[in-house]
Amino acid sequence: MQFTHEREFTYSRSYRGPIRGVIFDWAGTTMDFGCMAPAVVFCEVFEKAGVPISIEEARIPMGAHKKVHIGLITEIPSVRRRWVEKHGTEPTEEDVSRMFEQFVPLQEACLSDYAQLIPGTLEVIAECRKRGYKIGSTSGYLPGMLAIIQSDAEKQGYVPDATFGAGDVKRGRPFGHMVMCNMLELDISPVQSVVKLDDTLTGIEEGLNAGCWAIGLAISGNEVGVQLDEWNAFSEELKQKHRDRIYPTMYQRGAHYVIDSIADLIPCLDDIGARLKRGERP
Repeated sequence: MQFTHEREFTYSRSYRGPIRGVIFDWAGTTMDFGCMAPAVVFCEVFEKAGVPISIEEARIPMGAHKKVHIGLITEIPSVRRRWVEKHGTEPTEEDVSRMFEQFVPLQEACLSDYAQLIPGTLEVIAECRKRGYKIGSTSGYLPGMLAIIQSDAEKQGYVPDATFGAGDVKRGRPFGHMVMCNMLELDISPVQSVVKLDDTLTGIEEGLNAGCWAIGLAISGNEVGVQLDEWNAFSEELKQKHRDRIYPTMYQRGAHYVIDSIADLIPCLDDIGARLKRGERP
């Protein structure tokens, strides 16, 4: 039998090279176990506005540009209802801008209090560098905030090859712009060779929207929201309940892998490497 309709067939190529870059979030991923620094300041700002919020409400939009984050908190129905009860009107853009102006200096003032690197960070970064991966980073923090945490990280031995924050791009998370900026800065191609690591749902979406592999961190960051000593004091039963709640949520959001913390990353990278060799893509 001879085929005569060549247009009935399509052909495609697949990348089968190695991982070339790993891009890390900051708070809740490489430092600040529990992602505490931003959460406590969001609570403080809303307290000053006369509408106290819970730390759970503060965490819902975590990962976004901080002004966007404040605006999203005001859209949470429970918060919006309390705002109207307190002020008699819906929260406005002017209210959001005022709270954001208060947020910035408060956030900068407390960042170093939560700047301890998460266990496993230095070891994982060292292994990535040994393998030849370039190290990028993204954050919802603004330039002044990033300068503080980068200095604190450097003192502990962590210096990524590139860093881009929400203030460096027109669109922050969940858009993939910061990931793409890292790729350009680090001269990484193609996007299939890039892995994005994040503890927030919007950070997972950032990686997916950029077109790369996305790994969610279930325990060390925003989704549990407790500091390391508190997590370590939990019973094994309680720890597992948190995993049972968070792992499916991150997978449903599209994460290719979900792990507890950065310390568990290397086996995922091994598996991604094997999948790339088979021609798989994110």
